[in-house]
Amino acid sequence: MEEREVVVIGAGPAGLSAALEAARSGAHVLLVDENSKPGGQLFKQIHKFFGSRDHRAGVRGIDIGTQLLEEADALKIEVWLDAEVCGIFNQRDVWIVRNKEKSVNVRAQRIIIATGAVENSVNFPGWSLPGVMGAGAAQTMINLHRVLPGFKVLMVGSGNVGVIVSYQLLQAGADVKAIVEAAPRLGGYGVHTAKVRRAGVPFHTSHTVLEARGTDHVESATIVQIDDKWQPIPGTEKVLDVDTICIAAGLTPLVELAFAAGCEPLYSPLLGGMVPWHDASMRTSIPSIYIAGDISGVEEASTAMEEGRMAGLSAAHSLGYVAEQVYEVGFKAAEQRMLALRSGLFGQKRRDAKAAIMAQTRG
Repeated sequence: MEEREVVVIGAGPAGLSAALEAARSGAHVLLVDENSKPGGQLFKQIHKFFGSRDHRAGVRGIDIGTQLLEEADALKIEVWLDAEVCGIFNQRDVWIVRNKEKSVNVRAQRIIIATGAVENSVNFPGWSLPGVMGAGAAQTMINLHRVLPGFKVLMVGSGNVGVIVSYQLLQAGADVKAIVEAAPRLGGYGVHTAKVRRAGVPFHTSHTVLEARGTDHVESATIVQIDDKWQPIPGTEKVLDVDTICIAAGLTPLVELAFAAGCEPLYSPLLGGMVPWHDASMRTSIPSIYIAGDISGVEEASTAMEEGRMAGLSAAHSLGYVAEQVYEVGFKAAEQRMLALRSGLFGQKRRDAKAAIMAQTRG
């Protein structure tokens, strides 16, 4: 049995930020990720971030990821890649399989789970054909691996992921035939939507995919208008000549590891579904386990990084590495930055959802 003070599970934006904050405070941190490279979603986000200077406004996600990795290297944070966490036992023991060969048990004084989220699917006849994929998968292909997933694309979903990935597909050389949205209104920020509109991509609100057709891959898609009860309206079908259908239908928090460890669950539809209960410090119902990022509720990368900082600082404080006054000042500053991110039309709803979770006493 190996021992570490803080084990951070997941090396995406939240996990990296948590590891950095805990290490800066003096804790010995082990950062674990199942992938061969750290950074998570940041390295496929080539668009510039919004917000304030504190949130790296105007900096591309890929550059933010590079900065975080450089900081981790400077702090000499221990990183295990190609390492899968299979379970957490007795509130502190982390079972890790390294390189699919070696099983290791690590006893941690504090654990921070930053496992992120998984893309939702939309089922329709033909949805299992090659060429139907998540928008995030398409983004990974074009921005990380420089592979175009298809030439004629239908995007399902007009939220930020849908419109951002549509624009990046256009930049990569694909022809985005249309964006369909089941809701009566578009879901993404106006600045992202406007860029895709200017490129000539048509939007179809109150529409969904009726079916995909093809032999060994997608060759066409039929879209249809839906009524206020989400039912197809006969006679409104349109057949589109596409070879790829990207699904941007939201994300679901990856909570299995936390729930199997015994963290108490709550349901928050605005934050993606089932999430572990947590307090303002990101501590779960198990005192030794903290969470950060999309596992605590689906938001944006900037929010995930702030939650990571809060979790890392709180974990280090609970171990005695941060004086009470220093902790209060640092935590209050993080709360203010978070408040700025959770403001406005989109942010207020997320803030209210978080407040509802924290209002319930646990632990």
